Amino acid sequence: MSKTIVITGAGSGFGALSARALADEGHTVFAAMRNTTTRNAARVAEAVAYAAEHQVDLRTVELDVLSQESVDAAVATVLADAGRLDVIIHNAGHMVTGPAEAFTPEELAAVYDTNVLGTQRVNRAALPYLRAQESGLVVWVGSTSTRGGTPPYLAPYFAAKSAMDALAVSYAAELARFNIETTIVVPGSFTSGTDHFVTGGHPADLTVVPAYEERYAGMMDQVSERLAALAPADADASQVADAIVRVVGTEHGKRPFRVHIDPVDDGSETVSAVADHIRSEFLTRIGLDDLLVPRAAR
Repeated sequence: MSKTIVITGAGSGFGALSARALADEGHTVFAAMRNTTTRNAARVAEAVAYAAEHQVDLRTVELDVLSQESVDAAVATVLADAGRLDVIIHNAGHMVTGPAEAFTPEELAAVYDTNVLGTQRVNRAALPYLRAQESGLVVWVGSTSTRGGTPPYLAPYFAAKSAMDALAVSYAAELARFNIETTIVVPGSFTSGTDHFVTGGHPADLTVVPAYEERYAGMMDQVSERLAALAPADADASQVADAIVRVVGTEHGKRPFRVHIDPVDDGSETVSAVADHIRSEFLTRIGLDDLLVPRAAR
């Protein structure tokens, strides 16, 4: 059954690939991104061209996850244009690289704002509609860094993604009785096919960096090179899009709680399996096992 889907951060990388792949499957997809008439105008044009060439229902909508006003307007636009909303995909994210000490608290807060508070703004705009219709799916695009291998110089991003994962787990239980399903998609390190490293930020406090460069010279380049060397030759960012398509296409109530796409195999899947088992066992022990699945699946 065709669904109406909003995916944030859909100008490039996982977001753009997923938007196109979902549209190819017959869904109505709103590729949400900010600055649609300025910096991202070319990406909007690419989405329009793709829709025309492939005869699919791929649309774009202005949405800045840093602004509640923008998010509210975007969700209102989707509902006005499509008449419904079935799936929210939290994909927007921002990465910064460098020694943790060199980032100001304000810089860490900015990363948290995009990766965590951005999802809250989207939820507050969209969930009232999904709750009212008593159906829906929320997909969170996380990161294996929340529980797997954690190389240095990525601390603000890892911390924010960990917070987002914790928020997703809590939301899953709180939405189940509204018949809203949750899946956390967990990509590993894809060093090509996304703009994470290309558009990533760097610390503002340059007085701290030299001391670290003396002991950790070229660390970020080493991390990127070694992650790339670990990845199999067929590792491709489109695998994340394919996983999202499978999740959306799965029957309601039977979707996996968590899906890993990790070509490097950094251990996150092993740790998550234990954590998710403990969550399931604990909710069952305290008599809240109904929160493990959406209401209609019970």
